[in-house]
Amino acid sequence: MTTLTMKDEKRLEVIQRVYRSELTVAQGALVMGLSERQCYRIKARVGKVGAKGVVHGNRGQPCKHKTEEETVKQIVELARGKYQGFNDHHLTEKLQEQEQIDVSREKVRRILRSHGIASPKKRRGIKHRSRRERRAAEGMMLQVDGSPHDWLQGRGPRLCLIGAIDDATSKVMGAFFVQPRVRGVTSRCFPISSRSTDCPSRFIVTVIRCFGRIESRR
Repeated sequence: MTTLTMKDEKRLEVIQRVYRSELTVAQGALVMGLSERQCYRIKARVGKVGAKGVVHGNRGQPCKHKTEEETVKQIVELARGKYQGFNDHHLTEKLQEQEQIDVSREKVRRILRSHGIASPKKRRGIKHRSRRERRAAEGMMLQVDGSPHDWLQGRGPRLCLIGAIDDATSKVMGAFFVQPRVRGVTSRCFPISSRSTDCPSRFIVTVIRCFGRIESRR
């Protein structure tokens, strides 16, 4: 026995008026808030099976997409126990591969959120470097770097070009050539600093060995 709701009774009344030509299919669809195609389908079902034709065919049937309560309970227990700390995607993979529970990631997400289980936040990598603020005024710091190269194009020894750049303004304060592995490079930069500003400079020197590792010292 099919029980009609108030909504079903109103639809049946509209369909009956359509049969009596009191309303067109378009008008009946508008009254019911449906498309004309849906109205035609309901009209056909009513003509075939009577009043119960206004009742949707899936009423009373279990939802195909509804996860059984036992499966939901199992997923929640696994998320809080064996797979605690797993994110939604990883948990879904484990459920399918290890537990033979075939559910979608979206279904797992909805189940976990409805039970107050949040997906763990992504861990951000440790920042190994941070940007240093430039010095406030010109002359406070010079960055000194070297570039070994065959600057004379085979007409002489290999040389290293030493350049000094002001940290605050990025202005090139001076440059000179030295033989590789020559000591006292920093001391040769003091005249560059004294000529450009009265402010005592701090040096960051990068020593590049032609065939060795790179070292930095302050």
